Amino acid sequence: MALYDTIAKALDERDAGMYTDLLHADYEFVRHQTGTSMQREQMVEMMNLMMANEKVVVRDARCVYENDEILVEHSVMDFPDGTTEAVMGVHTLKDGLIIRTETGATLISK
Repeated sequence: MALYDTIAKALDERDAGMYTDLLHADYEFVRHQTGTSMQREQMVEMMNLMMANEKVVVRDARCVYENDEILVEHSVMDFPDGTTEAVMGVHTLKDGLIIRTETGATLISK
């Protein structure tokens, strides 16, 4: 199964563990809002919270491009504060896992 297919299944089933199992031990997430980063353990905690919150909705998700080195995805996300963002995720891959994620987002509605 392609990495993106597993991500899509994890999001559809709201399975944080399935998603975070795809993260390399040296994983880093770069926040688009601040440019700060989170390590794997922080990302696991955030994904658990997001998947448990039914007000966080990922929709219109699609894979833009995927190969053995990079995965680019796009989706629309609804958040608990009522905002909606179009989100582009760029995942750098290593050893078949995601080692780094950078996002860019555009606010669609408040």
